[in-house]
Amino acid sequence: MRANADGGSDRSEFGGDEGSRKPVALSSIVDKILEDHGVLAQVRRMSVLDEWSELVGDAVARVTRARSVEDGVLIVEVRSSPWLMELNMMKGDFVRRVNDYMPDTPIERIVFVQAETE
Repeated sequence: MRANADGGSDRSEFGGDEGSRKPVALSSIVDKILEDHGVLAQVRRMSVLDEWSELVGDAVARVTRARSVEDGVLIVEVRSSPWLMELNMMKGDFVRRVNDYMPDTPIERIVFVQAETE
């Protein structure tokens, strides 16, 4: 391995020597940083918040809001008590849908909570 002009190495953490280094996708660098800090799985789980409406369909999306993911538990706010009871009976189906969407970082369970009224 050669030393560069400032005395450091030409060897890169993500590639070989400076001259032979191939481009690396930014997403893989970000993933490595997140993994090194122990938060990659949590960040991936958070993507379900954006995809909730697609995963559950229009009818359920109109009365719910995926609020957060904490330690593998998806917290979902529900607009009314009748819907809360109905969705609790369908919980297993929603867990399967979410885990089919992100099999590498599955959630353990979903907790439906009554949304606060304004």
